[in-house]
Amino acid sequence: MMKAETGKSTDALDTPKKKKSFGFDNALPKLPMSTIFAMTFGCIGVNMAFTLQGSQMSRITQTIGVNPNSLGWFFLLPPLLGMFVQPLLGKYSDSTWTRWGRRIPYLIVGAPITVIVMVLLPFTGSFGFGYGSMTALVYAAIAIALMDLFSNVCLAPYKMLAGDMVNEDQKNLAWSWQQIFSYAGGILAALLPFILTKFGMTNTAPKGQVPATVIWAYLIGAGMLLVTSLVTIFKVKEYDPATYAKYHKLDTTKKQATPSLWKLLKSAPRAFWELSIVQLFSWIGIMYTWTYATGAMANNIWNTTNPSSAGFQAAGNWYGVMTAFYSVAALLWGLFYAKTKANQRKLWYSVGLFADAISIIIVATTHSQWIALLAFALYGIGNFTINTLPFTMLTTSLDGKNNGSYLGLFNIAVCLPQIIGSLASFIIFPMVGSSQSMMMIIGFVAMVIGGFSVAIVHEGK
Repeated sequence: MMKAETGKSTDALDTPKKKKSFGFDNALPKLPMSTIFAMTFGCIGVNMAFTLQGSQMSRITQTIGVNPNSLGWFFLLPPLLGMFVQPLLGKYSDSTWTRWGRRIPYLIVGAPITVIVMVLLPFTGSFGFGYGSMTALVYAAIAIALMDLFSNVCLAPYKMLAGDMVNEDQKNLAWSWQQIFSYAGGILAALLPFILTKFGMTNTAPKGQVPATVIWAYLIGAGMLLVTSLVTIFKVKEYDPATYAKYHKLDTTKKQATPSLWKLLKSAPRAFWELSIVQLFSWIGIMYTWTYATGAMANNIWNTTNPSSAGFQAAGNWYGVMTAFYSVAALLWGLFYAKTKANQRKLWYSVGLFADAISIIIVATTHSQWIALLAFALYGIGNFTINTLPFTMLTTSLDGKNNGSYLGLFNIAVCLPQIIGSLASFIIFPMVGSSQSMMMIIGFVAMVIGGFSVAIVHEGK
């Protein structure tokens, strides 16, 4: 366990050297590998929740009777809630100094609630609501929203801990480890339905019910989320207020003002707004892949649009395999990226987004499940990039005073594109002949624009 009491000399708190890296003051100490491990390990469980949502949500909703033209509604509420909750979570956690820390308490609350929702969600079709009934759809929508909301409550402390405790020299390493553990969890979560099917569990169910393979994947994911979160909760000790102020060079003789979120937004660093533009286009591309890939592959490869058919459920399983495959690619890419230099971030940001775009267009149009699988290696590179570099570049542009608040506000740049994309889908989907492949192609165009827009970003304080 890391010790952070002021005035004590420990291995965890090496005396910081007076040096600069890439133009940023390196006041924070070098952390031992055990501390970085503990503050990133819980991402395994958190990303199991996100991966199950991304790989199985379209499958679940269409299985219980959702019209593909209405899928946008189910992906609208989670980011809408996230836009309001994440900034508030960041703002209040900045001032939550307790015996358990100021970020960890939110993980203590968020993890158990996420586990409960993960247990309830896949049983949506098992409560007798009826295929396509309004009750079933409302239940599913609320469960999806709560799962996304509290999964983000679990994820936020990991991002904020990195901003609070990791110095510039170790920042690439810490953010890479976060993603490496995340993708390890993603690999397991994505493969679970496929593996359970191979072990003989039924992958089909009566009309309107979710297959047992998906139900058990969620139950296993819930257990992993709880266990891995406990590792972080019990093994990471955050800095106390005096130590935090010392390392971030904050003046403790003056009462620190608590600015409103609106005031913080108006005074946000230039990089905040520039990265938000990149996020706008890249997250629309990601969201349209989540939403339409299963249906597009079912039609192009398995020649079916019937959610109750074995072909459609096979497409759902294969999308899970593809998700695991891209997680492996992302994990390997993370090991490579951890060794790159800080002044190369913009280059790798663009490379990642263009790789993502190529993968989307291939999956949208191919008639071979194996080509789709191989293409998702590029998707893994892009997914790692989108979930790592914007946050790394933002935190190196902050001064340490309101890190949580700014990371919470920056979550709007993740949520708003999904809201825009969902609302736009109600107009665009009928215009493209209700083609799920065409919706992915639109996502490809958005991702390309995002790749080019990286050029406008200026990183630094």
